[in-house]
Amino acid sequence: MARVGLNLVAAVLVCLAIGAAGQSAQNVRATFNNYNPQNIGWNLFTASVFCATFDGNMPLSWRQQYGWTAFCGPAGPHGQASCGQCLRVTNIATGAATTVRIVDQCSNGGLDLDVNVFNQLDTNGQGVQQGHLQVNYQFVGC
Repeated sequence: MARVGLNLVAAVLVCLAIGAAGQSAQNVRATFNNYNPQNIGWNLFTASVFCATFDGNMPLSWRQQYGWTAFCGPAGPHGQASCGQCLRVTNIATGAATTVRIVDQCSNGGLDLDVNVFNQLDTNGQGVQQGHLQVNYQFVGC
């Protein structure tokens, strides 16, 4: 009976991941946050991020695989369901793109990228000048 329960849980998780993959939004505001995970050993608990409760004990290799972002975008899962998900984020102005992992929530209606990711995407310096970037994002597998 326990095996059936585990199979059901696995099936639900796969469905959630498939449901998130492919969701996207265009022309979203992306600000920056000074998570600087490289300075805190990529520790979600030290960063005091929302997803630490769910993902804080994931292996270091998982936590440092992608840059970090807070997510409060218009499309896709929110709250615990977004934790650990990955986004492909593209700067509309320059086409610069990268993949990030959701580790936190925000309230700006878009993304709150780690400053290192923000700078990586801000290849023309306009984001720093304006205090934000306009980006597209898509949920991707990670």
